[in-house]
Amino acid sequence: MAAAAAAAAVGGPQPPQPELPAPGLSLDKAATAAHLKAALSRPDNRAGAEELQALLERVLSAERPLTAAADGEEAAAAGGGGGPGAAEEEALEWCKCLLAGGGGYDEFCAAVRAYDPAALCGLVWTANFVAYRCRTCGISPCMSLCAECFHQGDHTGHDFNMFRSQAGGACDCGDSNVMRESGFCKRHQIKSSSNIPCVPKDLLMMSEFVLPRFIFCLIQYLREGYNEPADVPSEKDLNKVLQLLEPQISFLEDLTKMGGAMRSVLTQVLTNQQNYKDLTSGLGENACAKKSHEKYLIALKSSGLTYPEDKLVYGVQEPSAGTSTLAVQGFAGAAGTFGQLDSSDEEDQDGSQGLGKRKRVKLSGSTKDQSIMDVLKHKSFLEELLFWTIKYEFPQKMVTFLLNMLPDQEYKVAFTKTFVQHYAFIMKTLKKSHESDTMSNRIVHISVQLFSNEELARQVTEECQLLDIMVTVLLYMMESCLIKSELQDEENSLHVVVNCGEALLKNNTYWPLVSDFINILSHQSVAKRFLEDHGLLVTWMNFVSFFQGMNLNKRELNEHVEFESQTYYAAFAAELEACAQPMWGLLSHCKVRETQEYTRNVVRYCLEALQDWFDAINFVDEPAPNQVTFHLPLHRYYAMFLSKAVKCQELDLDSVLPDQEMLMKLMIHPLQIQASLAEIHSNMWVRNGLQIKGQAMTYVQSHFCNSMIDPDIYLLQVCASRLDPDYFISSVFERFKVVDLLTMASQHQNTVLDAEHERSMLEGALTFLVILLSLRLHLGMSDDEILRAEMVAQLCMNDRTHSSLLDLIPENPNPKSGIIPGSYSFESVLSAVADFKAPVFEPGGSMQQGMYTPKAEVWDQEFDPVMVILRTVYRRDVQSAMDRYTAFLKQSGKFPGNPWPPYKKRTPLHPSYKGLMRLLHCKTLHIVLFTLLYKILMDHQNLSEHVLCMVLYLIELGLENSAEEESDEEASVCGPERCHDSWFPGSNLVSNMRHFINYVRVRVPETAPEVKRDSLASTSSDSLSSLQNSGTAQVFSLVAERRKKFQEIINRSSSEANQVVRPKTSSKWSAPGSAPQLTTAILEIKESILSLLIKLHHKLSGKQNSYYPPWLDDIEILIQPEIPKYNHGDGITAVERILLKAALQSRMNKRIIEEICRKVTPPVPPKKITAAEKKTLDKEERRQKARERQQKLLAEFASRQKSFMETAMDVDSPENDIPMEITTAEPQVSEAVYDCVICGQSGPSSEDRPTGLVVLLQASSVLGQCRDNIEPKKLPITEEEQIYPWDTYAAVHDVRLSLLQRYFKDSSCLLAVSIGWEGGVYVQTCGHTLHIDCHKSYMESLRNDQVLQGFSVDKGEFTCPLCRQFANSVLPCYPGSNVESNLWQRPSNKSIQDLIKEVEELQGRPGAFPVSISSETNLSKEMESVMKDIKNTTQKKYRDYSKTPGSPDNDFLFMYSVARTNLELELIHRGGNLCSGGASTAGKRSCLNQLFHVLALHMRLYSIDSEYNPWRKLTQLVEEVNSQQGNEEQQPEVPILYHDVTSLLLIQILMMPQPLRKDHFTCIVKVLFTLLYTQALVALSVKCNEEDRSAWKHMGALKKNTCDAEKSYEVLLSFVISELSKGKLYHEEGTQECAMVSPIAWSPESMEKYLQDFCLPFLRITSLLQHHLFGEDLPSCQEEEEFSVLSSCLGLLPTFYQTEHPFISASCLDWPVPAFDIISQWCFEINSFTERHAEQGKALLIQESRWKLPHLLQLPENYNTIFQYYHRKTCSVCTKVPKDPAVCLVCGTFVCLKGLCCKQQSYCECVLHSQNCGAGTGIFLLINASVIIIIRGHRFCLWGSVYLDAHGEEDRDLRRGKPLYICKERYKVLEQQWISHTFDHINKRWGPHYNGL
Repeated sequence: MAAAAAAAAVGGPQPPQPELPAPGLSLDKAATAAHLKAALSRPDNRAGAEELQALLERVLSAERPLTAAADGEEAAAAGGGGGPGAAEEEALEWCKCLLAGGGGYDEFCAAVRAYDPAALCGLVWTANFVAYRCRTCGISPCMSLCAECFHQGDHTGHDFNMFRSQAGGACDCGDSNVMRESGFCKRHQIKSSSNIPCVPKDLLMMSEFVLPRFIFCLIQYLREGYNEPADVPSEKDLNKVLQLLEPQISFLEDLTKMGGAMRSVLTQVLTNQQNYKDLTSGLGENACAKKSHEKYLIALKSSGLTYPEDKLVYGVQEPSAGTSTLAVQGFAGAAGTFGQLDSSDEEDQDGSQGLGKRKRVKLSGSTKDQSIMDVLKHKSFLEELLFWTIKYEFPQKMVTFLLNMLPDQEYKVAFTKTFVQHYAFIMKTLKKSHESDTMSNRIVHISVQLFSNEELARQVTEECQLLDIMVTVLLYMMESCLIKSELQDEENSLHVVVNCGEALLKNNTYWPLVSDFINILSHQSVAKRFLEDHGLLVTWMNFVSFFQGMNLNKRELNEHVEFESQTYYAAFAAELEACAQPMWGLLSHCKVRETQEYTRNVVRYCLEALQDWFDAINFVDEPAPNQVTFHLPLHRYYAMFLSKAVKCQELDLDSVLPDQEMLMKLMIHPLQIQASLAEIHSNMWVRNGLQIKGQAMTYVQSHFCNSMIDPDIYLLQVCASRLDPDYFISSVFERFKVVDLLTMASQHQNTVLDAEHERSMLEGALTFLVILLSLRLHLGMSDDEILRAEMVAQLCMNDRTHSSLLDLIPENPNPKSGIIPGSYSFESVLSAVADFKAPVFEPGGSMQQGMYTPKAEVWDQEFDPVMVILRTVYRRDVQSAMDRYTAFLKQSGKFPGNPWPPYKKRTPLHPSYKGLMRLLHCKTLHIVLFTLLYKILMDHQNLSEHVLCMVLYLIELGLENSAEEESDEEASVCGPERCHDSWFPGSNLVSNMRHFINYVRVRVPETAPEVKRDSLASTSSDSLSSLQNSGTAQVFSLVAERRKKFQEIINRSSSEANQVVRPKTSSKWSAPGSAPQLTTAILEIKESILSLLIKLHHKLSGKQNSYYPPWLDDIEILIQPEIPKYNHGDGITAVERILLKAALQSRMNKRIIEEICRKVTPPVPPKKITAAEKKTLDKEERRQKARERQQKLLAEFASRQKSFMETAMDVDSPENDIPMEITTAEPQVSEAVYDCVICGQSGPSSEDRPTGLVVLLQASSVLGQCRDNIEPKKLPITEEEQIYPWDTYAAVHDVRLSLLQRYFKDSSCLLAVSIGWEGGVYVQTCGHTLHIDCHKSYMESLRNDQVLQGFSVDKGEFTCPLCRQFANSVLPCYPGSNVESNLWQRPSNKSIQDLIKEVEELQGRPGAFPVSISSETNLSKEMESVMKDIKNTTQKKYRDYSKTPGSPDNDFLFMYSVARTNLELELIHRGGNLCSGGASTAGKRSCLNQLFHVLALHMRLYSIDSEYNPWRKLTQLVEEVNSQQGNEEQQPEVPILYHDVTSLLLIQILMMPQPLRKDHFTCIVKVLFTLLYTQALVALSVKCNEEDRSAWKHMGALKKNTCDAEKSYEVLLSFVISELSKGKLYHEEGTQECAMVSPIAWSPESMEKYLQDFCLPFLRITSLLQHHLFGEDLPSCQEEEEFSVLSSCLGLLPTFYQTEHPFISASCLDWPVPAFDIISQWCFEINSFTERHAEQGKALLIQESRWKLPHLLQLPENYNTIFQYYHRKTCSVCTKVPKDPAVCLVCGTFVCLKGLCCKQQSYCECVLHSQNCGAGTGIFLLINASVIIIIRGHRFCLWGSVYLDAHGEEDRDLRRGKPLYICKERYKVLEQQWISHTFDHINKRWGPHYNGL
């Protein structure tokens, strides 16, 4: 209907209808809309349709300022009229009104939503969105769910993970093509279209009219905005157009979200071809439309596309025609040569990037379907919309709109076809794009939604030739960067390869196309079509051959390469992604017999491609020297399909193998790679730089090995099993360049290899042979056996975490292959071979992950060194595996010495590969083994234990795999007529072992010792003649042998018979004239392999006749040969094992062994060694010895260092070290002696050369985090839970201080409290001392040492020169004794009154110091500088509390608060009480004593005016009370009862001259205790209610006149109450007060407990102080007796105190003046204050005494709860979701890490918060990474994670996305480090954050 209406509208221009108001007026949109809707609802709606049409024409006309805005700014300005935005908005408003048909738009939306039948979720997301993937529920590997659907479904116990979307995606919930229905969430399980009512026709009627115009309008904009300039349009212009269109596209996007009903309307509109034709053809008289159409044609043309106007030419080739057009295009005849039609136009477009100038290779004329590349015909809005989406490089909004429509099935099909039709165009745009990364992600975002669905993929393959298009497009793409191959024949090579340096490969631009291809090949139906289509296979092999031989390496022989190219990354990635992964995809469909045909096809075309390749590079039989490429994808395709054919499809191997000559060619390049690997590891390629090592490692690395080295080795195994074994073996030694080494002579000349590389190359060759012969990966192992072998190999190298195992085990790269990592078989094999070691903590704080370690029986039976060697990326891993094996044998008592790699039994060979074992039974190999055994026995140079080990391994392999046992008689018969030209009689190793070889003719340099010996022998003619007659001297050349075999094979193969024999290319090897003369010498050998083995046994054991055949004693041995004692051991064991096996296999061997042993072997003659040879041998030996010595030294050093570190860094158990070496042995010595750790001298600290302690000063707010609440604070995880910091210690103290400052004199307020709860300075030391002048020079040297340290020397930071602990200052040690023993040992008998007088006098005497401050000594300078350091440690706001800035009172307050902070923190480290006692914990290298000296020295500079000294108020009754009334206007001083007693204590002590006398200290404590006790009583009286108070008042009054009334709390309490009742303190007890007071019934016990609790904090701090000042030990006690023990320790308890009756705190009181007088004086001050401020007066009296220890926030069990709440939480400043959200674990604040929105004066939010919350220390949990980051001052470090997965592993950055659970132990460790301030010492990796966190 819509179409008809539109057509009618176009029919002819009608005059505008009269009822339409003039355009200029403000239109009543709703009314018009309603009117039109009514008009259209009539049966005859033509008039209505026309009317609407005209309105839309006007509203949506494209001739508006937008075009101007796109073309240029100034035009827009000229256009005026409210700017370009206004008209757009107006148009959108109109559309919304019209759609709603006069109703409200929101109601309309709701109405449409009600008819949403969608059973799919289909939520579309963009990059970085957090989604889930459940492998248990997924059918396609790409399945993903949005968080909401995931959490609403039931996935318990499933294999799922959370992931961050890279390219964007869509939720598959409800789509049964992609996932199993059991996994659907609650919302999408039930909905089915049946119960959704039918959509009323009139609801969406307007939409059908309005939307086509709207979309056309959008397309016109897009056409307008795109100017095809000469160069590529700049990003900016495109983005500008897109910004302008933002509202329109968003409007469309909103429509799609209205649900299924609206989507189907949109689908109609988008796919209706008639509509499109009518509106866009540009044929109408509308000039604007014409112009727009022209622009569209220009855009098409400039994109290198044709608009098929001319139907005749293109009639057949319309890609969307649906019929297969292969035949038409002559495709079947395509012979595989391929190219482009004249592609110069395409070249020109690339020209802008300057690539056209490079010498590119063009391929010959094409038989290929050009239309795929060049024709586009748009027939609907959808098609043109996609075209513009691509043109504009996939703007995110457009992509989301197109994807939001996908739940509509009809649309899905149409869109997929459109996408396929534009595929070539996408590729062209992608190649030119500047932002290819973003664009790639957006393309895959779309394609993965389309191609993951098998049904859809199949349909498109059939109808739109999807496969043809993809393969062609990939070919075209790669064609643009081909260069000539330089492999083999540089001049005449016809082969072309991709150039890995081009951006296309370097930036992985091909990735989206390849990933689509892999995706569709994973569907069986599609892959089958591919494998059946010969033309496609040919083209594909063509494509693969572009990668064959890419990134060629040429060995640098002279100087080091100047520039190391890094192209190899690109090359390996390209082969893996573009060749190997499609291959694995295809292989996964060739699993059963029925698929044999496919394999035959692939193998056939693969061989053809290989033959073409050999011809193209001109390859004959010798590879070019010093060249290697690691990329042979054609070989690997061939190998993998062969393997599959034999393993799964029961194909006969020979039926798919080529002739012998082809096999010889096939083996050359893979063999070359193996030899090059050995060369690279022998350092022969060093001049090529590090990158060549990188290639060698990548080739065997776990993600690549099963697509690279495994197929190569398998192919070599296949070749070896079918070629002549002698030829193969000699080829191997020739490739490894060690042919010349294999001679009996002691000296030889190697023309192709330097002597220093010979040994490692020989080891390489033998190791390769062992791998080749013992590896069974493709030769008969089942998948589970392979998995087990891989796992064992990895675990033997090192213990592994679960995730690293998953990563290291090569999985089949194709996701549908069955063995998915984490699958059932993986877990079951893992539990069979390994034990789990739970994560443990070391005291140093380094955290371990949960590890798996091999079980004992695995070491015993399954350890396979061959597999380990094959899989090691680093050679050190092989050593590591052997070390672990050795340790196991020692531990289990199986073998004490240094074992050799064990020999492991192999799985049986698949019958197809039996021929492989012929290698072990060929004369060539036996000659090599014989020669090497002989050389080892004779100690020739360049042989190693490793060589011997491999030789024995090969012999043992041969014995294990020998042919059927030969009969001994037969052997003896053929004895006499042995053929003379060869060394050995037959080819069976068993019989060859016993064959004696008498003489050997060798070619040696003239200098060799053999030559001299011969010339002597030749004098006696008879001996010479006897030699000649015997004719037994053998000569043998591997090269000649190989040539001979090669010629035989060539001549045998009929095809070659008529060709000329090919030239030998090996003449390149030795340059003539370079080698010295070789002469022939004849050696007398007279040995067989068996006799050599027995002699070796003697040599290895170092004893003559050490071998005694075991079966002579115990005949049983021959019957049951498997003897465990031979399983593990060294070379001796190996030789014994081999001899036993040889004896078992033939009686003859047994007899010969016995014979050899019977002849008493003469000692091996000491060889005559020439001087020169001796020299080199000595040199070697000396080198070896030096090396061993060095190793030993290093090991010793390491262990010494380790043991030192253990003692020095033992953060958690300091019991074992004494803080300073203090000589307290003889009591009369009073000088403390210090060792300087820099110059090593010891001595006392003196004034002119002071010694100092290495200290770390840091600001700390830990104390402020104590809370009075027992309930732990939890991290908020919902909006309701918020944390308010009002109950912390710091907050309470702040409130108190500000209250005092409001009402009292500032200077006295600053003496009444302590600060430092937040930002207090904590001082800690490692206990080492140094001379301060030494320290200064040490700092200088650090400053000049420009090595990057983790600390900043300019800020005074350094590490302790001895223990390397972090420090930033030096605290001077005060001269004199460390422990003032003599001063307090004599207890004085003075009365307390005398002592009080003395204290007062001492305090009043300024500068009563042994060091007078006026004279500037070095010591006093240092003391000042350290004081400065202490001040600068914390921020100014934590130091300045006075109202008058810079007042001396401030400094005074700050200084005694530093002492307070350190004492309080030590108390917290002891667990908040002193019950544990003992000096040990304080010996934690405490520096309080030194700190006190420094503080005291500075405190005495500010002598308090004696008027104000609180000491007076405490110890004297003031007479003239009324004098205070005189100065009313001045603020009064703080009443003494409001003073903080602990602060008073520190002030009093620091005001005294140091060192302090013990009796003065006790006196001060006694006096202060009276005040404290009174405060407790006052607080108690305020806490209880009126009745209690009056009861107590009377009770105490009765006892007032008893003898010790002053020591009874009842009396004192009643006195306090009666005194305070005089004031207003107890009055006006309003209702709100009652709520505060707890309604407890006070018993005498509870009152006593209250009083004790009130006084305990003071007693604890005082005892600590006494312990530090006077060195007394703290007694340990039970918690309940802590009060009494501490008070007696402090001397408060009279010594005669009886312990019988229950302890009463009041008995500690010792009043200096009559108690009642002084109490009434103190109460008077309170009363005079509460006259005016009763409320505040009361609040100040009640103090909370019991504070809980500080803790970090409590975290939830499961990490997901934190993640789901915080990762979407918005920033409070900019209301966006931050990129890196973090949360503070101390206070729960949500912060943006690195967020610029919250930056203040160049400080980012985390750094700011760390200063405000922790005075420079911040502990943050990074939400998106699950890691904890510590900020300490100007440095930060990653601490690790406290959340671990089920395998005990961290998941940093949530890469694996497995569920994480809290690890309580780790969190405890973190909290411990926070409380003990040891972050700096324990964590090692610090870096500066430059305020950017």
